[in-house]
Amino acid sequence: MNSPFNHNSLTQFDDGSMSGDVCLANAELVMDTIVQRGSVTVENGIITDISEGDKIPDGAIDCLGDFVLPGLVELHTDNLERHLEPRPDVSWPQMPALLAHDAELASTGITTVFDALRAGSIHTNGKGGYGEYARSVADDLLSARKQGLFKISHFIHLRAEICSQTLLEELAQFGADDRIGIVSLMDHTPYQRQFRDLMALKTYVAKKRGMNDQEFEEHVANLLKLQQQFGAKHEAGAVAEAKRLGAVLASHDDTTSDHVATSSNNGVGFAEFPTTLEAAQACRDHGIAVMMGAPNLIRGGSHSGNVAAIDLAQENLLDIISSDYVPSGLLQSAFLLAELWNDVPRAIACVTKNPAEATSLHDRGTISNGKRGDLIRVRSSERLCAIQGVWSKGQRVA
Repeated sequence: MNSPFNHNSLTQFDDGSMSGDVCLANAELVMDTIVQRGSVTVENGIITDISEGDKIPDGAIDCLGDFVLPGLVELHTDNLERHLEPRPDVSWPQMPALLAHDAELASTGITTVFDALRAGSIHTNGKGGYGEYARSVADDLLSARKQGLFKISHFIHLRAEICSQTLLEELAQFGADDRIGIVSLMDHTPYQRQFRDLMALKTYVAKKRGMNDQEFEEHVANLLKLQQQFGAKHEAGAVAEAKRLGAVLASHDDTTSDHVATSSNNGVGFAEFPTTLEAAQACRDHGIAVMMGAPNLIRGGSHSGNVAAIDLAQENLLDIISSDYVPSGLLQSAFLLAELWNDVPRAIACVTKNPAEATSLHDRGTISNGKRGDLIRVRSSERLCAIQGVWSKGQRVA
């Protein structure tokens, strides 16, 4: 991974979750490079034994030949925001939203998540504004984690909105004790990156916020003004804040090779959703891991009209998959990739090993002795993958 940052040791703290013992036997174990019939044993939350064969030890769960995979690792999901605001301008209590989000992710096989929280607000009387919430939600998230209320492992991902008024003030509210895992550089200025096609922005924003044509035009003008006023300052400041926090830095929606060169100079470790083949290839040339969204892969294209994830997969320019806004899509997309590449371990690595490595989580992401007992049992047939069980640190959570 291309990054000079001194990252947090996220693996060296207790996330408050319970540990358990389990043995999953007679399973197709998806290892780093092979799939082998065997059993995996977890004791006190840690994998202690991996054995080949179809023998079923006393007390073991007979998986009946189902796949057993490492727990899925999610780096960028908007799902928490959906629980915090289930409808436009409808706020939901934060702690119940966090717990509902946690339970939903556990049910989809995600055992590690970096919850994306927006940092940077826009104060306006129009419909294009949005207020501050990251610090408040982070406080509840950290409290729930400390109390052991979560089923799975949660870390914080700060989405640094370059095109805002209060980015640096909001980032300054976070410190080392928050153990921020990721800071991503978001620039949603119209006419570039994700929203080169202004109609894509209009479809997204106008429908979500109920804007008429005049309100949308005012929103666009305001975003362009904010980018001109704060863009360079906020980008440089966010890079510095990521270093201060010891977080992995991610770029977002790189479109040109020049964007990627800037990302590389900033110390970006992985690129979220590059919008063109040119940018994805430049990421590869600079040693930056490429992440794409599961909805893009499953639907066969980007809803914003950008490069299709499947095209990058076919060009061997895809390293990590994120569920983005559909948690259940993460596992489904991995099996789609497995069919495309005819390589199950390589595909599963895109949702387990690779995202774990990109964020320096060296204690998970593979079925190996000494790793966390994060496991999922999956039955796959006729292009359908159905979860039969999920274990976090050996404790069944779904």
